[in-house]
Amino acid sequence: MVPLSFAGEEWLLTEGRALYWPRERALLVADLHLEKGSFFAGHGQMIPPYDSRETLERVALAIRETGARRVITLGDNFHDSQGSARLEPHACGMLEALTKAVDWVWITGNHDPDMEARCGGTLVEEIEINGTILRHRAKKGESRPELSGHYHPRLQLKIRQRMIRRPCAVVSANEGADGKPSGRMILPAFGAYTGGMNAADPAILKALQPAERIDAVVPAKGKLARFPLWKAA
Repeated sequence: MVPLSFAGEEWLLTEGRALYWPRERALLVADLHLEKGSFFAGHGQMIPPYDSRETLERVALAIRETGARRVITLGDNFHDSQGSARLEPHACGMLEALTKAVDWVWITGNHDPDMEARCGGTLVEEIEINGTILRHRAKKGESRPELSGHYHPRLQLKIRQRMIRRPCAVVSANEGADGKPSGRMILPAFGAYTGGMNAADPAILKALQPAERIDAVVPAKGKLARFPLWKAA
């Protein structure tokens, strides 16, 4: 885990694409897309149906590593609203154990707006904690600190004629209405079967406006690597 200053607080970004909020002892993960494998199988595209197990194992590891007492998901928890009904018994048992071990909050997304919390947890559309808004999709024009997912950002770099793509968080910096440091962050997708969008894509940069600057951040060898994406003129 590497420290990350955001909106006047210290956070920890894990190598496994999760964000930990020490003051709240909360682990934040975005875009789990559980049961994506079974969704595609139902549409004739057969891929290994074990993505939910792998994703939940990674969540459990992040909880152990951080000592989190709370888990908040940032939407698109299942690949579709019926995904929770397709969880096979083993994966459902894993999820039930996790939702009993910690305070678990599901924020719904555009893929699963009507999902059911069949294996535990509480459902909300968005939540505010100590002035920070947690939702699935960044809201253009939001002036308060905000954490979201949806875009699956990936840093794309060309090094020595080789293209490197790596999941990253995208962070904007701005001054809040009260004059205090503010900003917004889009987390990388956490799920096992999730692709990604170029972090510098205009859709991401537009979603985080207004901003003074926008950077991609990734953990690298125990430190935080920051790559500028956009800066106000």
